[in-house]
Amino acid sequence: MTARTAARGRTREAPPAAGAEVMATGIVSVGLHLAGAGWPSVALLAVAAALWAALGAGFARRLARDRRGWADDAATPAALTGVAGTCVLGVRLSLLGWDAAAAVLLGGSAVLWAVLLPRVVRRLHGRVPGAAYLVCVSTQSLVVLAGTLAVSLPARLLLWPAIALFVLGLVLYCAVLAQFDFGQLRTGAGDHWVAGGAVAISALAAAKLTAAATSGQGVLRAAALALLAVALAWYAVLVCCEIRWPRPHYDLRRWSTVFPLGMTAVATITTGTVAHAGALVTAGRVLLWPAVIVWAVVAAGAVRHRFSGG
Repeated sequence: MTARTAARGRTREAPPAAGAEVMATGIVSVGLHLAGAGWPSVALLAVAAALWAALGAGFARRLARDRRGWADDAATPAALTGVAGTCVLGVRLSLLGWDAAAAVLLGGSAVLWAVLLPRVVRRLHGRVPGAAYLVCVSTQSLVVLAGTLAVSLPARLLLWPAIALFVLGLVLYCAVLAQFDFGQLRTGAGDHWVAGGAVAISALAAAKLTAAATSGQGVLRAAALALLAVALAWYAVLVCCEIRWPRPHYDLRRWSTVFPLGMTAVATITTGTVAHAGALVTAGRVLLWPAVIVWAVVAAGAVRHRFSGG
């Protein structure tokens, strides 16, 4: 195989950031389920599962054919979308009652996280883009799925490891925040939204732990509410930035905009449920619809981009 042929083969493979499609589609499916929109939720679950399977096949094929290229990609924050996407899919399967499948996905994503996270963290130097927050998102996605299974199986043994990962996720968020290039709020192509999405998934993780815990629920509930307040503040700031500096063109990184929109809605509904705050549940359901609309717009852009050969 010539170098030119190999390069063409690599470009046909989905880039690591394509995992954000699974994350975004999966979390909107979860939100629709929580809002009682059953069939649309199941339809998006099917789309997310198909995307996940295609990306998994591409991941394995890349590992077999181009280990050096795989290793380079595995050291980028975007590679962690595979972890988060798998966990979001696991949460949605658990909501269907498929806890065994969700548990398998938790185990697989935990192994992948353990392999990828050190590689990514070692390369986080200087000013970083929004994608760097995936070190937090991937960690908290494990907490969310573990907290879900701790209740649904039940499997209380998952609780303490999940709490440890929750704290680690917050530490990672603060570390990235200290290096974040805030100029991305003006120039980012979509992944700058992960700055808010990472806080939203942290709030969801705290809410899931609250539901699973038998003690310390007050502290966890307070953490969920505090993190949700920060996530909603980020949401407002990011919306204002989109209005001030519009970026209407399609970019793969726009899936990393859809995910925080959906995650903020799901975190608001779930936190409102564990805090017995009906107003938050209602607010979360309202926030879900912008996520659905933006998902549809980005999905249309993705289809158009792929069929145009862009």
